[in-house]
Amino acid sequence: MLLQNKQTGTLIEVLDVKALVNPAEDHIRGQIQEGQEEQEPEQFEKQNLAFPSGEELPKCWLDAEYQLK
Repeated sequence: MLLQNKQTGTLIEVLDVKALVNPAEDHIRGQIQEGQEEQEPEQFEKQNLAFPSGEELPKCWLDAEYQLK
């Protein structure tokens, strides 16, 4: 799955989809998709990511208490 860094516009391949959909996780592991060579995996804060279309990530992926608010 590819997501986009909202600040830089860089595409990021998500390496752990379970962490992405888990609202208790603030970060995910991913690889920046730039250049010819594969990049090293990094940690990315989920708040800074969106779908490539520009749509925000679902609140249920980001906040474990979203239903209480």
